[in-house]
Amino acid sequence: MEKLRLLVCDDEMGMRMGVQRALRNFTIEAADLEEPVAVEVDAAETGEQALEKIEIAPPHILLLDLKLPGISGLDVLEEICAKKLEMLTVMITAYASIETAVRATKQGAYDFLAKPFTPAELKNTVTKAARQLMVVRQARRLAEEKRQVRFQFISVLAHELKAPINAVEGYLNLISAGTLDDNPEMRNDIVKRCTRRITGMRKMIGDLLDLTRIESGKKKREIEHVDVIEIAGHSIETMTPDAQAREITIDLHTDGPVNIQGDLGEVEIIMNNFVSNAVKYNRDGGHVDVTISKKGDEVSIEVKDTGIGMSEEEASKLFRDFVRIKNDKTSGILGSGLGLSIARKLAELYNGSVQVKSEPDVGSVFTVTLRDSELERESSD
Repeated sequence: MEKLRLLVCDDEMGMRMGVQRALRNFTIEAADLEEPVAVEVDAAETGEQALEKIEIAPPHILLLDLKLPGISGLDVLEEICAKKLEMLTVMITAYASIETAVRATKQGAYDFLAKPFTPAELKNTVTKAARQLMVVRQARRLAEEKRQVRFQFISVLAHELKAPINAVEGYLNLISAGTLDDNPEMRNDIVKRCTRRITGMRKMIGDLLDLTRIESGKKKREIEHVDVIEIAGHSIETMTPDAQAREITIDLHTDGPVNIQGDLGEVEIIMNNFVSNAVKYNRDGGHVDVTISKKGDEVSIEVKDTGIGMSEEEASKLFRDFVRIKNDKTSGILGSGLGLSIARKLAELYNGSVQVKSEPDVGSVFTVTLRDSELERESSD
């Protein structure tokens, strides 16, 4: 259980003992707190003593009397404000004027507790301060996580773009140096390689835009009646030239019409990703089976290939951002490492899921489930 340190600074012994007694064994529980928080109470009778204790071990909450012998509560508040500690100060006084309250607030006072106060009022004030501290901590933690994610994102992006940019630059240097003037066949081959690399980078940029739109919630969705069989046919038609070049056959299996209330572009992205991967990661002379069915409000898309497959460990990482299975068998296959991650996020918009079963050198089976009942209700609202 997390512990919250509270320091009460008051020159009246009865006040200090009353606070300690009221908060003894006090535990803060609230829906917005990750876990119950126990309160530990320490006491100081002067401002000087409070500053010494704060220097040694800063409390999370300071209950600070306005009128103290020696330096005043406002003087204490001014000193600790300059230290920028993660601490909330609650002023306790029976004599605070508006001017004093304004000054204390400007110096960082979080709240005021008027004397005399009841144990219930004390506990409510401490609970409110504790919740505020937790909100600040969570915001700081989220900000740090966001910085780490941004750093990781930029690092991976730079790594993924570095290789194709270097390759294109090297090819162009060969052409500009005139090295290939007497070998038009090799020059044409290099131009094709440059085009291929640029196409890969353009796809990565497109995937990144799709990913950021989905995660930010800013992707515009046009919910309509979508023919999943027709989309599958278009995806297969698009991949047929690449498949035929490697003697890979693609078959579509369905018992009848399969429709869903959804966004046409989203279903196309899902279908294109799985059909194109089934061809890219297949063996020459291999086979792809695309099976589409519907039961109730659930649409199932299964794409099975006879490709290189992957281990269970590799499959467990497959749907993360920028993850690509890299080994000797995949070294010549270009990709952004975002397609499957995008497909998974899109499937989740349909209250669906994506699963994979795979065996090295045997093949993989990807299954996507999409549900349209929620979308039907949303579109009719």
